[in-house]
Amino acid sequence: MSCWMPGCSALGMCRGLATLPITCLERAKDLKTRLGVLLHKPDLGRRISTSSKLQLGSRCRDSSREALEWRESFDQLLKSKSGVMAFHTFLKTEFSEENLDFWLACEDFKKTRSKTKLASKANRIFEEFVQNEAPREVNIDHETREITRKNLSGATSACFNEAQAKTRTLMEKDSYPRFLKSASYQDMTKQATSRGISKRSHT
Repeated sequence: MSCWMPGCSALGMCRGLATLPITCLERAKDLKTRLGVLLHKPDLGRRISTSSKLQLGSRCRDSSREALEWRESFDQLLKSKSGVMAFHTFLKTEFSEENLDFWLACEDFKKTRSKTKLASKANRIFEEFVQNEAPREVNIDHETREITRKNLSGATSACFNEAQAKTRTLMEKDSYPRFLKSASYQDMTKQATSRGISKRSHT
């Protein structure tokens, strides 16, 4: 063992420590304590990470259980936030997510109370989803498009009702059945079913 001072032996270092002021020794102890805390922090991080994983796992299990309810009806799917997200992801694979986005925009539009905001929102939704050659044009007939256009002149919370209903019917009759048959949805229901069986076998 060598001393930190040139030409000093280990024994000399020990003697030197004895002559140091008390404050220096206290500072050294304090430094040791702080180093100990730092060394234990990674373990704390692991505990937090484990806790987060458990919470995430719990949320995933809840979503899986919900997934079984989505096949009961299209309404049941639309009532579930995770259901809407899963359906939206599926619609993206079919390049038809604008139908759901329009339906959601209409739901949000109905909650608007300010008449000024109602008019500006109505125009924005119409320009984005309804008018001919709109950036994200939804698949509705010419008559419904014209009715919606006329409704804009005196915008109310109901001015998109007909167009929204047509889009909803299209999704329910066309996209929804394909979603239920999709590999992603089948995987979710299998997970939920297997968890249910596993849970029953342990009780």
